[in-house]
Amino acid sequence: MGFIVQKYGGSSVKDAERIQVVAGRIAEEAREGHQVVVVVSAMGDSTDRLLELAKQVNPSPPDREMDMLLATGEQVSIALLAMALQAVGIPALSLTGPQAGIRTDRVYGKGKIQGIDTNRIRKALDEGQAVIVAGFQGINAEQDITTLGRGGSDLTAVALAAALKADICEIYTDVDGIYTADPRIVPEARKLDVISYDEALELASLGAKVLQSRSVEFGKRYNVPLRVLSSFKQGKGTVVMAENEVMEAVVVRGAALNTDEAKLTVLDVPDRPGMAAAVFSALADQHINVDMIVQNTSEEGETDISFTVPRTDVRKSLDALQRVAEEVGAQGVSSPKNIAKLSIVGIGMRSHTGIASKLFAVLAEHEINIDMISTSEIKVSVVIEEEGAEEALRVVHRAFELDKSDE
Repeated sequence: MGFIVQKYGGSSVKDAERIQVVAGRIAEEAREGHQVVVVVSAMGDSTDRLLELAKQVNPSPPDREMDMLLATGEQVSIALLAMALQAVGIPALSLTGPQAGIRTDRVYGKGKIQGIDTNRIRKALDEGQAVIVAGFQGINAEQDITTLGRGGSDLTAVALAAALKADICEIYTDVDGIYTADPRIVPEARKLDVISYDEALELASLGAKVLQSRSVEFGKRYNVPLRVLSSFKQGKGTVVMAENEVMEAVVVRGAALNTDEAKLTVLDVPDRPGMAAAVFSALADQHINVDMIVQNTSEEGETDISFTVPRTDVRKSLDALQRVAEEVGAQGVSSPKNIAKLSIVGIGMRSHTGIASKLFAVLAEHEINIDMISTSEIKVSVVIEEEGAEEALRVVHRAFELDKSDE
């Protein structure tokens, strides 16, 4: 008998038929004697519909009320899935995030898990029930519902697997694993059988949307084995695990494209100590994640500071930056520029040279201009114009021969 945590995304439970298919899969595990905890997302595009509904009644809805609204989507899923399991003879209990003991901080919309009280889940498992938990949500110290941000159901599943010491955490999606690139953009992209936590984390944070980056961080921190599978067809999926020497032989594991960021520039910032701190503290106070940063060379005692932020945070960023620009004596803030971030990832980069220069040469050969550059031990990222970015991804994928087997 094993202990399994499974997560099913919105497309996997988009309607009654799909919910019954998922119930059948869970029932098979339960009948084989496994203890099963299942985390589910809201059905289909119901979260998007709730967001649109909120905007119809208030163009700038309060974050607390948005969390109250959005958390209802998962409640529908868990109740229906529990009903479907009970209909096929499997005892099941549905729990919201708060009922499942998931405690978060006070940040609405981007809550962080601070702890999990697993007593109620363990009691239900001991009684022979399958436990169905609403993903994406928890409760803060004020007893308010908080949500964990987009993709938060992945984080819920991995955190529960860590807290409950599950044998494995299976993430079921509409794709059958992690690919060398998005196969919708790069048809020759190849499914990976195995990938390291660090590589999966980089790809997730750089635009590959199979796994949420914070869930991979949790998996690595608590050494939770992850497997990404399709809920629509059979297959072994992709295993995410600690790296080994064999993995390092592959220089570049995958490429990713992120078109969900925008570039902002604070213009003519006085070039003196404390100015960068003022700019980025203003963004941090609004819980806005800043990605790539470039500060131009000072001219006549002033400089420009450019950086990227999520497009969903552009309005909040502009409000915060315009205030701080006035305070520090900067000229102002440039209009948002939609860009694309193209990245290559591989733990083999640690022991191989010339990878960045090859990437730059390939882009230059195809007359693709680079706006910003960021590197780490295992990744190189460049900001390019959004127009033509998908073709750039295909070009880079071919140049690094990612369509070929590692064997």
